[in-house]
Amino acid sequence: MPPNDDTALSVTELNRRARQALEQDVGDVWVEGELSGVSRPSSGHVYFTLKDERAQLRCALFRTRARFVAAPMRDGDRVKVRGRVSLFEPRGDYQLIAEAVQAAGEGELLAAYERLKAKLDAEGVFANGRTLPYPPRHLLVLSSPTGAAIRDVLAVLAARWPLAQVTLIPVPVQGREAAPAMIAALGLLNRQSALDPARDAILLTRGGGSLEDLWAFNDEHLARAIFHSRLPVMSAVGHEVDVTLADFAADRRAPTPSAAAEQLVPDRRELLQRLTALEHRLSRAQRARLDVEAQRLDHLGARLRHPGEVLAFRRRQLEQLEGRLRRAIRARLETARRHEADLERRLALRSPERRLEQETRRLTLARQRLHQAMPRTLAHQRERLAAVARELQAVSPLAVLGRGYAILENDEGRVIRHATDTRPGERLTARLGEGRLALEVLPGEDAD
Repeated sequence: MPPNDDTALSVTELNRRARQALEQDVGDVWVEGELSGVSRPSSGHVYFTLKDERAQLRCALFRTRARFVAAPMRDGDRVKVRGRVSLFEPRGDYQLIAEAVQAAGEGELLAAYERLKAKLDAEGVFANGRTLPYPPRHLLVLSSPTGAAIRDVLAVLAARWPLAQVTLIPVPVQGREAAPAMIAALGLLNRQSALDPARDAILLTRGGGSLEDLWAFNDEHLARAIFHSRLPVMSAVGHEVDVTLADFAADRRAPTPSAAAEQLVPDRRELLQRLTALEHRLSRAQRARLDVEAQRLDHLGARLRHPGEVLAFRRRQLEQLEGRLRRAIRARLETARRHEADLERRLALRSPERRLEQETRRLTLARQRLHQAMPRTLAHQRERLAAVARELQAVSPLAVLGRGYAILENDEGRVIRHATDTRPGERLTARLGEGRLALEVLPGEDAD
């Protein structure tokens, strides 16, 4: 019966399970075989096939491990590969992820190389990274005087930078005496550099060869001498695929002796082209600047006039300014005169003598008017007073008294209106029409 959705696996899930099973069950292995289809893309990874008479195995050596591989890795070479079996899930390819590659038959030598490399790396011997002078003033080359490496270096230097000063320090580059000789030469060159500061870079180089041929450059003491060198060191040992401990300890590595020479000095032809281009740019800029300055000069020349014209122009300006100044002074003086006259007029109007004279005249007029008005006013007031007196006389109690009546007052001046307002023996005053009488109240019968 067909599977349901719960039992069917996707291709991705199946490949994932297969990869996990391979990695868990097989793990790391050593596999020996013949190299085939070696590919080095720009990514830095290395892809190849490992095969024998009856089978083949796809392998991948990633960039982070490829730089530590010393084996040449050419098609047809027999090698031993250490890695872990895995599966590339997107394509379902069964493959070996390589960790180390060594030529078959050189296993012990490569194992010693790996152990020594790990030891020196842990100690920091591979931490050099100083910048080499470009180009060096005096390059010191440690190499065999009869090898192809020095010929390649000198040829490239002569073609690219004939001005380069190069001194060959002949040393053996192969055999037991090679490493001690290179160590001694490095020490001597560092001591001499204190006396000759122009010696500013060292190139350690030789041509390619087998692992045994290059073994002197894997010497532990040589790596340390390179690390402690006061002068910066470039290493260019063997072919591009050859990597030695000297390469790791150096400040800079080149894949071949020729490449080292190319990295150390500029190409005079490129510099000549750059100088030519700069010369053309400078010439164009100079012409453009001259054109601008010529235009500016023409503009200034158009504005520049004869000194006589300038003086005449300035004289006319002075005459105009003088006329304006004279007119301004006259106008200012006229304004000042008018202002002064106005102040004098206002001062005259406010003069104390004038005001006193005005006040005197005003008082004289007022006195005259007063003298004229007083008789009339007095006569009028007398008439009014007489009328008021007559009216007052008509209502005055004194007039009543003139007809025989009297007004009684007590000692306090209070008018007595009723007999009950008095007491026996009390003294009263009788006010008559003419004169006063002193009275005393006698006891008597009550009147009705």
